[in-house]
Amino acid sequence: MLERSALAARLAQMQQRIAAAATAAGREADDLTLIVVTKFHPASLVRELAALGVSDVGENRHQEAQLKSAELADLPLRWHFIGQLQTKKARQAAKYAHAIHSIDRERLVESLRTAEVDTPIEAFVQVNLTNDPGRGGAHPTEIERIAERILETPTLQLRGVMAVAPLPEEEEAESAFARLHGFAERVRALDPRATSISAGMTHDYAEAIAAGATHLRIGSAITGNRPTTG
Repeated sequence: MLERSALAARLAQMQQRIAAAATAAGREADDLTLIVVTKFHPASLVRELAALGVSDVGENRHQEAQLKSAELADLPLRWHFIGQLQTKKARQAAKYAHAIHSIDRERLVESLRTAEVDTPIEAFVQVNLTNDPGRGGAHPTEIERIAERILETPTLQLRGVMAVAPLPEEEEAESAFARLHGFAERVRALDPRATSISAGMTHDYAEAIAAGATHLRIGSAITGNRPTTG
């Protein structure tokens, strides 16, 4: 009960901070989707979050997401896959993911084309805001090509763009998210309905909100420290 109380307090505090950041940016907090990232935490914690009103959950490892979503199938949760997704695992991920935020190559789109889905998966084009290809995400020059492939794919619904801010020593989050906003405009030019921007984590959500983010991916500030193993 004490742990549930602490979880509720962290969630409420983050919701208040997000609302304050939205107000400072001249935006409405209700226009933002809070995705609670629960990687490495047990399904029991996700169940507690659901009891506190959380409906959007983010995972970045396929196997973990697959197991948790199956265990919690009785709950009305929306699962967001936010990690790098192997092409060979794409159709498996499509069985539980309501949204995939990390679509960064055409081959991945092609794998999802043959996925068995009841409704189209919400698709975000992940953009790499750094010069390091190992960070994941498409090069900015590839954005339109990937977005066009998504628009041609019946199993996907183009929602917008996603990115992870560069490390602080590489670039300030504010300027990085401003660039992302520009990339989002390019995608919106292809489809006016693709208005979403998935950006902002525990340490940079305020800058993301100021730059137009619609989906925030918050983990440890709500869930607490990751469980230790071994």
